Amino acid sequence: MKRLTVVTAVLILVSLPLACSRKKSNVSPAAPEVLVTTVKPQDVPAIKERVATLDGFVNAIITARVSGHIVSQNYQEGTVVKKGDLLFQIDPRPFEEALAQAKATLAKAQATRLKAEQDEKRAMDLFNKQVISAAERDAALQAAAAGKADVDADEAAVKQAELNLEYTRVTAPIDGLAGFATAQVGDLVSPTSGPLTTVSQIDPIKALVSAGESAFTDFVSKHPDPDEREKFLKTLEFELILSNGKTYPHKGKFYAIDRSLDNKTGSIRYEVIFPNPGNTLRPGQFGRVRFVLETKKGALVVPQEAVNELQGNFQVLVVGDDNKVSIRPVKTGERIGAMWEIIDGLKPGERVIVQGAQKAREGSTVKVKDWTPPASQVASDGSPAQKNP
Repeated sequence: MKRLTVVTAVLILVSLPLACSRKKSNVSPAAPEVLVTTVKPQDVPAIKERVATLDGFVNAIITARVSGHIVSQNYQEGTVVKKGDLLFQIDPRPFEEALAQAKATLAKAQATRLKAEQDEKRAMDLFNKQVISAAERDAALQAAAAGKADVDADEAAVKQAELNLEYTRVTAPIDGLAGFATAQVGDLVSPTSGPLTTVSQIDPIKALVSAGESAFTDFVSKHPDPDEREKFLKTLEFELILSNGKTYPHKGKFYAIDRSLDNKTGSIRYEVIFPNPGNTLRPGQFGRVRFVLETKKGALVVPQEAVNELQGNFQVLVVGDDNKVSIRPVKTGERIGAMWEIIDGLKPGERVIVQGAQKAREGSTVKVKDWTPPASQVASDGSPAQKNP
């Protein structure tokens, strides 16, 4: 009897862990936690971002206008010059001599004209007195006219000689930043020998931007009236994001759009000008321009990470009032910053999973928490920042 009691006790002790393990296996796992956002209509700025290349507002290519040897370089490369500042001096001596010779020829022609005019006056008096013939009178008139023509030609030659002498002083045609010299003192230069340097006006400075043909066509269709379109473009403000990721402190304005599209790339170029005090920006720099082209009224938008693409189709995970998940196909519009416009498939007030979608399945129950966008996705005006150009 005592032995039977011991055996019974052992069997009870062995069965306890098995019973406990069976009890634990019957407990359902906790619902996974996901972050959701509630879809609601909102006015969303359609932020556009384009790659830009900076260029001088005016780029004056400086060339020699007369032939001669450079005797001096009168500017410091890479510095700001004023309109009229001397950049190079071409040897003026041959041109001074040419001017002196032209003036001497002019003086001789003036003396000849004076004598011809006096002869003309005497010939007219003698002809009126019937002392000389008409042929002699006509000869005197023609000599006077020829003398006047010679003077006019020699005066023009003097002006050209003066101009050539002036051209030996190669001066800056605009205020701007002077580049490196491509010719040195002692070089023989001419109008066909190529540029001597370049002076660029960089305050303001231009940003060259390209837009695709479809974007251009859409814009024109929304603003078909040329006057209204021009006024609208003047209202736009542009930000410049530099290559180091910092935003340039001054806003830009639309300046001009090209007359035609590039037949190779199918894009059209337009220009934006930015103030450039201190010449901190230079031609050739790359950056990105960002601007708000329009504001979409009452748009339904969700974060891009909430949208899944599968073989060209898009879908989101919607959490119902009972916290159960359903897969919903949607039709997307355009990307607006870090958001994606949903034009069909969602209704205001529905909750969409932004993070944790890999934990959810069709019909599964989840624990929801509100999703908060990271600071990097919020622009300075509180709108989603654009990621895709």
